[in-house]
Amino acid sequence: MTLESIVVSDDWQTIGVLSTVLNNLHISMAVDADPEMAQRRLSRAKFDAVIVDCEVPGGKDLLASLRHTETAKSVVPMAVTAGQVSLPELSSWGTRFVFAKPVSLEQAVRTLSAARNLMLHGRLRYFRQPLQNPVTLTFTDHRRVDAVITNLSHGGAAIRCGRALTPNLAVRVRFDLPGTDSFVEARGEIAWSDKRGYAGIRFLEIPDRLQRNLEQWLAGRYFSAFSN
Repeated sequence: MTLESIVVSDDWQTIGVLSTVLNNLHISMAVDADPEMAQRRLSRAKFDAVIVDCEVPGGKDLLASLRHTETAKSVVPMAVTAGQVSLPELSSWGTRFVFAKPVSLEQAVRTLSAARNLMLHGRLRYFRQPLQNPVTLTFTDHRRVDAVITNLSHGGAAIRCGRALTPNLAVRVRFDLPGTDSFVEARGEIAWSDKRGYAGIRFLEIPDRLQRNLEQWLAGRYFSAFSN
């Protein structure tokens, strides 16, 4: 499994240090000296991290815009700065990590190792596991409907049942996690549905213990799927 990053810089000392550490952490790196080119990359493909050198013309604008860019909402934003941008300002843009120039190997190892954990968490958050698993839906009027989960993520599930469901209805779901003795029971709502009986459920509340079970199960499936 390889994580993906973009480095926006024209400073080859910075690029060289980051490249060495990113490669050792199994994080691929694309380099753009032009923030507009980086923005186009972000609009075309999914990346896990963006590292922006604030000395590059337009770099600060790119960094500030990431939190408002739909395709970049799941990336971990990082800044490289020689002090031209204050930490409070960087924080207001959603920057998670900051490298101080000149970037040392020790600093890069420490910072990128911590960032990698967030990058993995972002991947897992949006990972969807295909399934064909029974699920029971219970509505507020005590009506029960049996359905099948077709994919599952941290935040919800896609299902198939024998009838069209009404969007925005509150629902409780319960299902077993395949291959384990664990189950998930959650309060949610119908996020979308169609006339064929397909629907999406958004999870709104899951007890902490059951949430951990779900996260661990999904993490196991994710790393198994990408182990090769």
